[in-house]
Amino acid sequence: MAGISVPPCDLPSADTETAKEGKYEYLDHTADVQIHSWGDTLSEAFEQAAVAMFGYMTEIDKVSPSFKETVTAEGDDILSLLYHFLDEWLFLFSAEPFFIPRYIKITDFDTENFKITSEGFGEVFDLSKHPQGTEVKAITYSNMQVFSESETHDVYVIIDI
Repeated sequence: MAGISVPPCDLPSADTETAKEGKYEYLDHTADVQIHSWGDTLSEAFEQAAVAMFGYMTEIDKVSPSFKETVTAEGDDILSLLYHFLDEWLFLFSAEPFFIPRYIKITDFDTENFKITSEGFGEVFDLSKHPQGTEVKAITYSNMQVFSESETHDVYVIIDI
């Protein structure tokens, strides 16, 4: 895509906490996909849910962390915060320049006022580089669950494909 300028950023290295991958799985669900993500913290479980969503859309390991985009989201409770967080990232992918992150890092996670600021490190989606997976149409509230009282923090969300 010619003519797109990208802002410079400090890119994550492979040994940073930002580079954690694979703390998610896809569960069978009639006509949709359920993502189960987890982490040592609730913010890591949220980050992994977003990465899992993009991993369903393409082979995430083919995405280079070339530049950074920032997303903020707000909700009325923890479930609506998760919904809006994922929906804002999905919107960023759906709008020009079709940004797809490889890593997402939450930089501010306010669970009292239900606000998130996050950064994604990735590049412009390019079919010649990124194999097309399944299109994600929307995030749903159906069977959405957030568990943060145990040693691991778990998130379950169904995405409409």
